[in-house]
Amino acid sequence: MSETFNKPSISTESAHRIVAAAEAKAKAMAHPFVIAVCDESGVLKAFSRMDGAALLSVQIAQDKAYTAVGFGLSTDGWHEFIKNDPPLAAGAVGGIDRLVVFGGGYPIKAGDVIIGAIGVSGGHYKQDMEVAQAGLAAVR
Repeated sequence: MSETFNKPSISTESAHRIVAAAEAKAKAMAHPFVIAVCDESGVLKAFSRMDGAALLSVQIAQDKAYTAVGFGLSTDGWHEFIKNDPPLAAGAVGGIDRLVVFGGGYPIKAGDVIIGAIGVSGGHYKQDMEVAQAGLAAVR
């Protein structure tokens, strides 16, 4: 049927494996984080708010995943993309809902196809990036 198409998506099992690996890294760092994994459409698939993680980190982690899947670009990559373009930076940061332009969000790919994303919040963005990368390593 030409009115439909198939979209690959991250499995529930893979999403939970990513969260578990990210939590293990967070525990090794002795710091609580919020970890969100979304599917290819930006819908939450797996989630963890570790004990003691900040309430505001819940939304930030989800928005990092949403940003990463929505453009296929890591959230820290957004900063590089807009930093020397003031009109684009002002329009993007002030005009795109849920856009996060600092580290902690990454697309999840199967080959060249984006099947989901991870977003992590709770520490400095460099710590968030470490935890997110540990999660990604679970499916590479």
